[in-house]
Amino acid sequence: MDSTLRKGHSIAGQTEDLRQRISINKGWKFSRSVSNNEKLVYDVRSDTPSVGQVQMLNSWVLPSANDFITDTKKHHSRPSASFSGNVTLAQQNFNDKAWETLDLPHDWAIKGPFYVGDGVPVMGGMGRLPIQGVGWYRRQLNITEADAAKQIFLEIDGAMSYSIVWVNGRLVGGWPYGYTSYRLDLTSYLKPGQDSLLAIRLDNPVQSSRWYPGGGIYRNVWITKVEKVHVGQWGVVVAARNVSSQESTVELSVKVDNTGTTAEEVEVITDLHEVMAQGAVGRKVKTLPRSLVTVEEGRSKRISSSTVLSTPKLWGPPPTQQPNLYVAVTRLLVANKTVDSYTTQFGIRSLEFNANKGFFVNGERIRLQGVNEHHDFGALGAAFNLRAAERKLEILRELGVNAIRMSHNPPAPEFLDLTDRYGFVVINESLDCWGRQKNNNDHHLLFSDWSEADTRAMLRRDRNHPSIIAWSVGNEEDSRPCTASKNAARPEMPFPKELDLISLNYQGEGIRDTPPYAGLEGIKTGPSYGDFHKAFPEKMIFSSESAAALSTRGTYLFPVTKEYSAPVTDGKADGGGNPSLRQVSSYELYTTPFGSSADKVFAKQDENNPFVAGEFVWSDFDYLGEPTPYYSARSSYFGIIELAGFKEDRFWLYQARWRPDLPIAHILPHWTWPDRKGLITPVHVFTGADEAELFLNGKSLGRKSKKEGYRFRWDDVVYAPGELSVVTWKDKKPWANEAVTTAGDAKGLALQADRSVIQGDGQDLSFITAKVVDGDHNLVPSANDTITFSVEGDAEIVATDNGDPYDMVPFPSKDRNAFSGLALVIVKGRGKGMAILTASSRGLAAAKIELTLR
Repeated sequence: MDSTLRKGHSIAGQTEDLRQRISINKGWKFSRSVSNNEKLVYDVRSDTPSVGQVQMLNSWVLPSANDFITDTKKHHSRPSASFSGNVTLAQQNFNDKAWETLDLPHDWAIKGPFYVGDGVPVMGGMGRLPIQGVGWYRRQLNITEADAAKQIFLEIDGAMSYSIVWVNGRLVGGWPYGYTSYRLDLTSYLKPGQDSLLAIRLDNPVQSSRWYPGGGIYRNVWITKVEKVHVGQWGVVVAARNVSSQESTVELSVKVDNTGTTAEEVEVITDLHEVMAQGAVGRKVKTLPRSLVTVEEGRSKRISSSTVLSTPKLWGPPPTQQPNLYVAVTRLLVANKTVDSYTTQFGIRSLEFNANKGFFVNGERIRLQGVNEHHDFGALGAAFNLRAAERKLEILRELGVNAIRMSHNPPAPEFLDLTDRYGFVVINESLDCWGRQKNNNDHHLLFSDWSEADTRAMLRRDRNHPSIIAWSVGNEEDSRPCTASKNAARPEMPFPKELDLISLNYQGEGIRDTPPYAGLEGIKTGPSYGDFHKAFPEKMIFSSESAAALSTRGTYLFPVTKEYSAPVTDGKADGGGNPSLRQVSSYELYTTPFGSSADKVFAKQDENNPFVAGEFVWSDFDYLGEPTPYYSARSSYFGIIELAGFKEDRFWLYQARWRPDLPIAHILPHWTWPDRKGLITPVHVFTGADEAELFLNGKSLGRKSKKEGYRFRWDDVVYAPGELSVVTWKDKKPWANEAVTTAGDAKGLALQADRSVIQGDGQDLSFITAKVVDGDHNLVPSANDTITFSVEGDAEIVATDNGDPYDMVPFPSKDRNAFSGLALVIVKGRGKGMAILTASSRGLAAAKIELTLR
């Protein structure tokens, strides 16, 4: 068994006989079938065979939720008889040698192939990948005789979906919602001193999501071993009160479980430590008062204590604050012997939600410069990878983002560890839908039985993260407010009255309220920030989804709309879309029918609405599924950053607003148009400057001034090859200059790695950009050459991509067409030494890059 302890859950001095949290990600056997061969279902769904032909499992699974249902009268009783189904694949004697061997996290669907066209099992909304079917994961567990007296739990951070667990052929329990982390007690099912068979069955239906959910055990899995007296699941709660830089009160509550057969007198001791760089535990700063409590057999008790911490290092978002962290190390002693040690990371900060002035952290106003985040990693799929998550956050920090809304589900726990460390503020969200369906097989089928448990599981798991500032739908014993996003609810309706914060989807800037959107079907409302502020003068207001602008990187279609926000309209000369290529113009003026351009959003937020706390743009990265406006594609068009991680033009539009001290001037479009000589080719510049002058081959095309916004427009430029440049000024002082040059014919390839030194642990990744370049090393923006990737050394090509939403080549392919001159290859190491990646293409000079594997 892999004995790696999860980072952040060990502490110097901890001994082997205390709590062990052991990764069991390695060495699983896996098989998937589109057919439900065992005739097992959790409950009735639209794709379920008639009830008489299948066996329902919900009665055996529902009791897994009991610890998260406060009213004991609503607890579920497990059937008195054991599950009667003799499930062959869950038996120890089943021969699984022919099954695939793999490590977790795992997404069974991401390798494809893509479904193309209409009438296929999985359409564009869910990413056109084979998410559907029943998957089985099997693994041996070796629990030693020394563990016979311990309590042993299985912890699954996320499995998509309807996960049900068997041990040695006996059904233990499960959890149907794929985004909830959950725990099962395996103690009575295991055979210490012998191998035990752990089998996990997943059942992933079509029409279960509005985006790509992935399929499989796509997050980490653990075995936790503890003594009979131990800290309960997510059992420590830390809260900071009366926060200032001079002192803060730290309150701590510990849930102590006793699963033994005798009452025990338990001493609870907690030390507070600073957290150093990269999560290392630093010096001890305080010990909380000791507590002594008697815990009856089979019962739990919660013990609370507090202390005052002098000159605390506060947690707050950069660049004006630092995300300082602490860790509470809680020890339980019975008869003066330590029986459990449990670490809890937390931060000390104050939050204020001011209806008139916005959002404050530690007394400083922080405008929410936020984005909406989906859970997939593009070509890597839904399988969680720490480096892929870090890369996302690094790009967002460069953009100027300080806030993230999880849409529309709790993320992997490690993602929140990262937002704590990087200093992003987070709105954590539980569900996409309640009892009313959006798709035939979505969470509405589970809402009545599972919504309380799903929500409480999120709250208990995540409540100590200082990055989380609010919950979206749900509340419990916590200091954070609750909200829910509204796109149709009006101020006079009952729903907004029940929420602590007012979060609006698209309503703030107005929906279908300007002439370009006239005649479109759907919700129509004028800008509503003022209406909600008037109706709820005591509640802070922000935009939980703004913009929903659309574009395809490097694509510019002519003519260009004269409007500053317009819906993509096929068949209209300046409609911004090319339905045959499934592309949307990147002038960043085109949107969904219900959306708005960034320019319109900025104007409406700034126009007599100083009380608006900020926004969460839809979306940060393109994501698999929901490919509006072209549902024959595979992935979305919403991202400020496209699926491969390359920047869309509006990256610089938002950066100009969100990083006002950064001198930038971004020119669009590119300036390589051999078929447009003598034709009008509008030029736009994104910048925070207030004056700009455009030059073509040294000749001025005019100097412009603007009083607001972040876009200059020269809409009558006549194309000629050469150099296009801009000079800008801010407050009468030089600001930023930029130039783009007409590229020549493609001559070769160039490679650039985000990191050239990586760990050779099979998990760390290098994201390498391949560029098609001309003889002067300029990017050839129209290049679509097929690039073949190969690697030498102890490394492996995981996936390739190019960001084209309509590219249906499977992600594992080592051949990838460049799109607008770029492609991406993702490499992982499986050893140490040097690895060499080569990119080659017919008729072009090849390129190589070296990676160091540690």
